[in-house]
Amino acid sequence: MKLLEIRNISKAFGGVLAVNRVSFNLNQGEVLGLIGPNGAGKSTLFNIITGIFKPDTGTIRFNKRDITGIAPYKICQSGIARTFQLVKPFSRLTLLENVMVGRAYGGQPARNIRQARMESAQILALTGLGNKRVRVAGMLSLVDRKRLEIARALATRPQLLLLDEMMAGLNPAELDDAIQLIKAIRDSGISLIVVEHVMKVIMGISDRVIVLKVGEKIADGTPHEVARDRQVIEAYLGEKPLC
Repeated sequence: MKLLEIRNISKAFGGVLAVNRVSFNLNQGEVLGLIGPNGAGKSTLFNIITGIFKPDTGTIRFNKRDITGIAPYKICQSGIARTFQLVKPFSRLTLLENVMVGRAYGGQPARNIRQARMESAQILALTGLGNKRVRVAGMLSLVDRKRLEIARALATRPQLLLLDEMMAGLNPAELDDAIQLIKAIRDSGISLIVVEHVMKVIMGISDRVIVLKVGEKIADGTPHEVARDRQVIEAYLGEKPLC
């Protein structure tokens, strides 16, 4: 079943096309990898989907409802959450308090403080932070700040989670843990779009991969298909395929 439908989305800044007539669908339960060189339009597309930017042309439908250009908080309430490349938790609050803030938003906010605390603790456990829930967020390591960013997004109870380059700076063991976390999120029933430069992550978690180049979609297929696509190899990966 189609969860998200992107149709002919374009966005220009000062006459420069950042996204040019991009179209794709995301099915319920699917993990979609979104890759491309720096400046390809990946984060701009995320900003359009989540209402930060309004597209110049095109439409976005989520659960068959047109959400094109509506306010970010309304998109969050509709069931779409995202992370940001620059992670900024509430540094003086505990991890539990940070996630509880998220439970006040989204389409299904907690009924009371007790419910918010219980559900936030469960989310922290899912993201591997359960034993650190009373720590102050400002004291966290990089990997734990990234996990907290995901936990805060999950607190809004999304149907679709957009992850924007969450793996940068992680070591190989941390990347393996991140892959398992993404799979656990998928298994909980949440669909994902993952923007990432770490190919190990994209190849390890994606059902499909879309490749952007200077704002245009140049490939859409399974990881195996995209890894061997000549246009992708020449435009993005160099001389060798991904795998």
